[in-house]
Amino acid sequence: MPARDAIHDTVRNALVKDGWTITDDPYILEYEDLVVYPDLGADRSLGAERGSERMVIEVKSFLGRSSIYELEHAIGQYLIYRILLSIRDPNCRLFMAVARDIHEEVFGNNAVRLIVAELAIRLLVIDPKHEEVVEWIE
Repeated sequence: MPARDAIHDTVRNALVKDGWTITDDPYILEYEDLVVYPDLGADRSLGAERGSERMVIEVKSFLGRSSIYELEHAIGQYLIYRILLSIRDPNCRLFMAVARDIHEEVFGNNAVRLIVAELAIRLLVIDPKHEEVVEWIE
């Protein structure tokens, strides 16, 4: 299993504060002979008539040698997970969780915004200091 990102526990705590129940840590995603490990699985009740919603979260800290290298790696993981998840659990949504400062620094770039929009990457922005969800971007 891969190592946890630096903000893994922070994202987990923020999701719990936001009303989510962590169901998997990590989420084990299997398809044929391939097994990958997105960071978290979570669900939350929408009420008696509406059921619940499920999601998988890939946590990214962007602490590597360069932000573009980290972005390339993160997008690659995200796309692999999204394809496999669409087969294994098509009603489950996938998000990439990042800290607010990373969202501003990396995802605030016009070219990166274009890439994220074109690839329909869902983002979960976290305030690491307060362990709170700042924004859901779909």
